[in-house]
Amino acid sequence: MPKANVYNMDGNKIGEIELSEAIFGIEPNQNVLHDSVKNHLANCRQGTQSALTKGEVSYSTRKPWKQKGTGRARAGYTGSPVWTHGGVAFAPKPRDYSYTLNKKVRRLAMKSALSAKAAEENGVMVVDGLKMDEIKTKAFKGFLDKLGVAGKALVVTETVDGNVVKSARNIAGVTTTTASIISPYMIMTSGRMIVDKSALEKIEEVFA
Repeated sequence: MPKANVYNMDGNKIGEIELSEAIFGIEPNQNVLHDSVKNHLANCRQGTQSALTKGEVSYSTRKPWKQKGTGRARAGYTGSPVWTHGGVAFAPKPRDYSYTLNKKVRRLAMKSALSAKAAEENGVMVVDGLKMDEIKTKAFKGFLDKLGVAGKALVVTETVDGNVVKSARNIAGVTTTTASIISPYMIMTSGRMIVDKSALEKIEEVFA
């Protein structure tokens, strides 16, 4: 049974908690994790890249020079892709890169990511009552320092907590999210996962 340390907002360890074996204790499926991360990155693409083809650029239809006798390469129009300011051959056009994975794959990817993170030393750190009384970046940074968290970290709360989000947003490498929208990509790209106890219960309830 995987376990995680439980801390208070003073950064002191106050105990341990057993994590769900079905969610945090499975053998991570690397192929599914790869598919999930690739899907996330594809869905993030704007798909707004665009260029003009030779049929869309503005150019004169007059032949630049006669076909033979000039010693120059033959040319029929100035909009050719081989000319400066000419059209682009096979020009990229706006498109939608997003696609969906089926529900079983998404659930397995989430369990694989959580299990991989739980297998790391202090990969998952549970906080009993993760909240901030005021918006204070220095205080939240001090809290992370007491936990021994340096570099990247993912802070997970049960619902959107404005004080926590605004206190953490200026700390380099620290990302905040909620239990309902957490993704395998967020988990795999974070160093430590700092999760509120109530958010942990919600994660186990949803993915059990």
